[in-house]
Amino acid sequence: MDDVSRKREKLEHCPPGHTGRDVALSNLALALCERFKKEREIDDLNGAITLHRDALKLRPTENEKCHRSESLHQIAFCLWNRYEKLRAVDDLEEAITLEREALASCPSGHPRRDTSLYSLGFLLRMRFMKQVEVCDLEEAIQLLHASLELRPPGHQWRSLALRQLILCLSSRYESQGGVNDLEDLVTLRRAELELYPRGHSDHAPSLHNLACDLRRRSAKTATISDLEESIELHRAALELRPPGHRDRSSTLDELTLCLSTRYDELGRVADLEESIAFGRMAMTLSPPGQPNRGEFLHNLACNLRKRFVKQAAMQDLEEAIELLHVALKLRPTGHSDRFPSLCELAFCLSRRHDKHGVTEDLEEAITLGREALKLCPPGHLDHGMCLRDLGRNLRKSSVQTAAIHDMEESIELLRRALELHPIGHPDRPSSLYELALCFSLRHDMHGVTDDLEEAIMYGRGALELCPPGHSDRGVIRHSLACELWKKFQHLHQTAAVVRPTSRADLASSLFEFSQHFWDRFRKEAMLTDLDNAVCLATYALDLQLPPEDDSVAAWVERLAKGANSGELVMPGRVIDNLRILANCHRVRFQTQHAIIDLNEAITFYRHVVQFYRTGHPDRASSLHDLAQSLADRFHEQPTAADLDEAIALQQEALQLLGPGDAGYDVSQRCLMTYVQMKIKAQLAVMSSDASGVTRFEVEQVIRNTAFETLKTMPTRLLHTHTGTLCNRDAQLSHFLNSQQYRQLVSQCKTRNWDQQMELIRTEVPRYFQYVTLSHRWGAGEPLLRDVEAQKIYNMPVIGGLAKLQGFCAVACGWGYLWAWSDTCCIDKHSSAEVQETIGSMFAWYRQSALTIVYLSDVPDTGSIGSSEWFRRGWTLQELLAPRTILFYTQNWSLYKNLTSANHKEDVTVLAELARETGIEPWFFYYFSPGTHKARSRLQWASSRFTTRPEDIAYSLFGIFNLHLPVLYGESAEHALGRLLTEIVSQSGDVSVLDWVGEPSPFHSCFPAHIKYYQRVPPHLNATEQSAAISEGLSSFEALRDVSGSPTALPIQLRTPDSNVLGEVHDIHSPARVPLARFFGRLLALPCIPYQVTATQLKGADPSTPNYTYNIQASGLKPLDIALSVKLEDVTRFQATT
Repeated sequence: MDDVSRKREKLEHCPPGHTGRDVALSNLALALCERFKKEREIDDLNGAITLHRDALKLRPTENEKCHRSESLHQIAFCLWNRYEKLRAVDDLEEAITLEREALASCPSGHPRRDTSLYSLGFLLRMRFMKQVEVCDLEEAIQLLHASLELRPPGHQWRSLALRQLILCLSSRYESQGGVNDLEDLVTLRRAELELYPRGHSDHAPSLHNLACDLRRRSAKTATISDLEESIELHRAALELRPPGHRDRSSTLDELTLCLSTRYDELGRVADLEESIAFGRMAMTLSPPGQPNRGEFLHNLACNLRKRFVKQAAMQDLEEAIELLHVALKLRPTGHSDRFPSLCELAFCLSRRHDKHGVTEDLEEAITLGREALKLCPPGHLDHGMCLRDLGRNLRKSSVQTAAIHDMEESIELLRRALELHPIGHPDRPSSLYELALCFSLRHDMHGVTDDLEEAIMYGRGALELCPPGHSDRGVIRHSLACELWKKFQHLHQTAAVVRPTSRADLASSLFEFSQHFWDRFRKEAMLTDLDNAVCLATYALDLQLPPEDDSVAAWVERLAKGANSGELVMPGRVIDNLRILANCHRVRFQTQHAIIDLNEAITFYRHVVQFYRTGHPDRASSLHDLAQSLADRFHEQPTAADLDEAIALQQEALQLLGPGDAGYDVSQRCLMTYVQMKIKAQLAVMSSDASGVTRFEVEQVIRNTAFETLKTMPTRLLHTHTGTLCNRDAQLSHFLNSQQYRQLVSQCKTRNWDQQMELIRTEVPRYFQYVTLSHRWGAGEPLLRDVEAQKIYNMPVIGGLAKLQGFCAVACGWGYLWAWSDTCCIDKHSSAEVQETIGSMFAWYRQSALTIVYLSDVPDTGSIGSSEWFRRGWTLQELLAPRTILFYTQNWSLYKNLTSANHKEDVTVLAELARETGIEPWFFYYFSPGTHKARSRLQWASSRFTTRPEDIAYSLFGIFNLHLPVLYGESAEHALGRLLTEIVSQSGDVSVLDWVGEPSPFHSCFPAHIKYYQRVPPHLNATEQSAAISEGLSSFEALRDVSGSPTALPIQLRTPDSNVLGEVHDIHSPARVPLARFFGRLLALPCIPYQVTATQLKGADPSTPNYTYNIQASGLKPLDIALSVKLEDVTRFQATT
């Protein structure tokens, strides 16, 4: 007899009404379920579901054996199996509903709670996989986190919770890209690996999975240590997956990706070679027909292309093209991975065309590029790259075929690409360079001067973004030099003008042009001539650099070392060019007063002096030139070292000259001038000492003022010009290296001490003015770890990053250097920093120069009242605290295109704000934090909510100017109760007891939720209010009718400490009535007697019993009271109440 038959027989012995029938039904259902697992007969599963339902009916409530929650769970499990078998969505929905009921019957401490949490989380993840509802995934993650906490290390089912939570976080990361999810994934993967030690069947998969997530984190955060660890883990996994293992190919492929990425980061050729070797192994393990073969082919081709770029071996490029053709066939139209193969093949074909000039290669590259562009429409992360690459190939095509339409289309595509590659984007230099080439070619075709000017403009832009050492700097510099030659070729003295073919000839021509402009500037003093002279001489000098040197400084250093060993030093003609360029920069400084020109001149003069060694006839004059420049800089930025060096240089120059030599008298006069300058500077310092302050003390005062200013500001701020996140040290560094700091030091030299202090106290805070962001949090908000060591302008324009970039751009547009956002400027993993931030946030918003309110859900033509921003808890203080606010709609347009610099001063906006918030308009500008009018402030917040329930109380700390501990994890009732207790304790204002709703478990006099303050408190008329104030009554007492109160007596200050439990106070002496206070959790209220003048029984219910009386008393409005006993002696009751 099988198990099902035995269980049926037992059930027959438990007829309806039998105490054990529910257990017998459940056992038979379990047996049928087990048979279903083996034989997969749907009738068994249906029978099990029916039996479990019958058992559930016999288990109406939970008992100590957890029978009801077990039945709920078993039905849900069977429904899940039937869903897997038949794919009926109703089964999945019912399973989720039942698991929710099971969880509700398993409160904290219940032995089955971890199972219910896990099962519901599992089912919600399954529904997410089916319907892709993010809310299901979010809830599943919360439930599985809770389940994991109840399954500590050593628990037999811990691995299951880990596995499901990992899958959920992985899904969320793939859809949202949040770094925090990736961090959690790595942590959980490590925990999972600990459960599967070496020798366990799941050890190798755990190694592989952890390595994959470390590689993804490395790609996200550019952390090389993650990549190194990933490689080591993959190597360990590969040892456990020997040849013949079914998963060996996937590990080889991952190892290939890691090594290729490390090659990209560090340039180790050995990594690239090993990556190619592993790629070939992976491909051999994936014969035609295998699902991963296309991926393996593509990855191997990419690495071969990289080796071609490094070593220029055509066989690598040919093999890469062949592999990509095959990969593309395996990735037909509609395949999710077709796009990268299209781009890679187009690139390879374009490079082969560059080598062999085969038209078919270029045509195919263009065709592939157009298809790739269709697969990444506007908004796609790679749209700009596709535009640029297609534009580049069309430009090549126009050169080959002279087709003007290709050139026009190329320019159009490249302009669009440039718009998507803003300043700071890594692809901006290449887009600028390609545009420069296009305009240069179009100029060659049609001779339009404007095209040449645009070519030069874009070429200069590209060169500025490629500093010395950049791989593309040489080719961009040469191209730009050619454009400049085209522009100024008419200056050649010879009749026949031939374009230079060598770098040396091109440099010679440019220097000739430079000399022409320099001579003309000396005659006519036209600044444009001077600028042209500097520009052409600079490019001429750059072209003279040998290939191994990426800057003049590197060249000088190398040749200087060579000179020490007797090698040939810099040729005399180049030295002359360098000296002339230095002269140009110095003269331009004298005319335009740009300190950067003077610094350039000093740098070039130093190079000249370095090579004009003792004995050279021009050494004395070069020493004089350098000394003059240093003296000029001392005038601008008084630094004793510059003046001391200028004196030493002139002294050396005089030693090389004798009386009567050219330059001797000039050097002697300059030396005396420098010495006098030094004496005057020392006298100025002595004079400052007499008045109590020196220049160095002024600088220290400025630094101290900056320190004090920063102490009152947020710990981290975004630098709006660069998009980098700066801590206080970085903020201070920016200031000390700024032009504003140098100007401030210079201005202080001409002022007395009081004027200096006034200037410093004005200018230092002005430099550190910052803008705050107020917004509603959305998906994918960048956190601190996402933007640290990053330039946000270079990061993908997605989700919260797009918002952050837009905010910084707007702040920068308003002329502010610093910006603060509550998303990335706070370390939310530091409880101490979170506590400080919540305690300081009101002050930070109040101190900000401007608050930008971004309404992501309001279109340009919409109304701010429709925004969810007005329903959020934290935004209340972000509305009240700032002095200046501007509202922006979802497209970063000013609300209603209002031109006001402060929407708090705009009558239209104020009216809308008052209507939406119920706050009187004058509060928006004159609001002061504190506990006065506490009941009104609570009413303002009563219709708002926060993601974390306890935050609704924390968000009010600043509004009430209270500093309380932030205890995340406490209940919302407890957080609100602590807030209300502190309000009463500090102010004695018991108006906070005026609410309607459910009482709080924290204290029965407090509401359980802030929404119970939504009822607007009654207002007194003018007479009542005046009487209430004159009597010194609290706002709660002022709700009474005090029209019959006696004349006011002199009021003395009252404190909560003056209250004594059990005392009764006279209403005719309000000054002696103490304020309310707390003794621990005990609320002590003043007890005041009122003379009862009349009573009337309004209703009675002896069965309850319940008696309702209407009471009239002197000084109070009529009120009703309910008593459990009947008043027998009314006259006695009328004495007092």
